[in-house]
Amino acid sequence: MAQRPTVRWREKVQNEATQLADGSLAEQDAYASALWPESLIVSTEAALASFEAELALLRVPTDVDAFDSVRSVVLRLNQINRDHDGAGYETDEREALAAYIDAVLTEAGIDVAALAARRGLSRSEITDEWREW
Repeated sequence: MAQRPTVRWREKVQNEATQLADGSLAEQDAYASALWPESLIVSTEAALASFEAELALLRVPTDVDAFDSVRSVVLRLNQINRDHDGAGYETDEREALAAYIDAVLTEAGIDVAALAARRGLSRSEITDEWREW
């Protein structure tokens, strides 16, 4: 199963907290909890879990089903990003989220390259129509 990007974010926040507590990291060098606040992690995890659940319910997903699920998760992530002043997802996070969406679609048995091609898109463009982050 594709690993949610939030797993890595949470690990970095926890590792940083440990380093701050044991004195091996100076406060001015800490960044993880500001970059990935708990509210961002929790809300992103919920959006991704919903995306996974939607796809799991589809026995034989059509292109419309697949794009509806992508649209839905992207719109949720847009709102989460807005809720975090438009700074919730920076370049690395955007790339990780897009890769995750692709991986979950693939695990659901969807040929993402073919799906995109049928809409005249490249694989990396499947979220672009709705994505603000």
